[in-house]
Amino acid sequence: MLQPVFTAPIFAVHGLLDGARGKGLATQEWLKGVLGRAGISESLLELKDSRVTVEQFNALFIAVKDSLNDECLGYLHERPMRPGSFALMVRSAFTAHSLSCALRRLSESFALLQDDVTLVPVTEGALGGFALEMRGGPGAHAEFLHAHLLRVFWRLLLWLHGGRLVPQRFDFNFALPLHAMSYGRIFSGSLCFGQPRTAAWFDADAFKLPVRRDRDALQSFLRATPGNVVGPHLNERSASARVRMVLQLANPEWPDLPVTAQRLHMSVSALQRHLATEGTSFQALKDQLRRDMGIVRLTSSEASLIAIAADLGFTDSTAFQRAFKVWTGSAPGAYRARSRSPQHPT
Repeated sequence: MLQPVFTAPIFAVHGLLDGARGKGLATQEWLKGVLGRAGISESLLELKDSRVTVEQFNALFIAVKDSLNDECLGYLHERPMRPGSFALMVRSAFTAHSLSCALRRLSESFALLQDDVTLVPVTEGALGGFALEMRGGPGAHAEFLHAHLLRVFWRLLLWLHGGRLVPQRFDFNFALPLHAMSYGRIFSGSLCFGQPRTAAWFDADAFKLPVRRDRDALQSFLRATPGNVVGPHLNERSASARVRMVLQLANPEWPDLPVTAQRLHMSVSALQRHLATEGTSFQALKDQLRRDMGIVRLTSSEASLIAIAADLGFTDSTAFQRAFKVWTGSAPGAYRARSRSPQHPT
């Protein structure tokens, strides 16, 4: 099966490192070690629009977690979450008779494993979900921790539910960030910033449904961790994900909008409407996929710029170089050299 191609923005990479930085643990030797394990060049950290592959992002998460002995990457003030904590929470929840019961078990086990954050089941009219209450009140913890935990518990509930738990709204207990557009690619539904607390909201009736996960499914889920809960991800049933897959499968043909809609058995207007609901467009998805594929090819192969340009559907290398610089802030040749630089530039 063809694997979707994704990359993660460099601000997310900084997020994986900032917990250690905040505690004074990110020495030059430490930074070199964790980045080296992930195959990420330190020089990419200085390029504000650079990106890393999903494999590099997941590897960096593991490297930071292991080096700090903390699944929350140094962001907790009181005591760290020791490796194995997440697996323990999953095991506590997967035998629950309903999603509501699973959420309650997650809340209880999470409270036993650390002291900084409380996972609280919440309801609001026809909506149900969970909220994160931070010890010390609003602003007591970094935005990264809010978004990270929100994503982890959302994806865990999604798996427990069987993949059809549709988010209605995500609330964030911080102001609109500089990279708000990237939040829209990580979280679905309505995004509301500057809220009293960070929370995820779904149809309340979903929490009455049974959890149908056996031990084989549990082992598969845990083997896929952390990529299935922290890495870049699109709901495979979304129109955006389906468009990206059609384009990726057709590479280097790069079908246009009418052909893509036809292959998805949809009208052009219906596809455009679905994409608009998801906050994107056909051209934006095409450019994002070409950017991601270009980064992967540049950093993991010796293919020439001419060959990469042709594979990505550009008429010539000049057009590719111009587009790539818009996407990343760097010409592709310079980006390739930077991504392979083993040392911090002096």
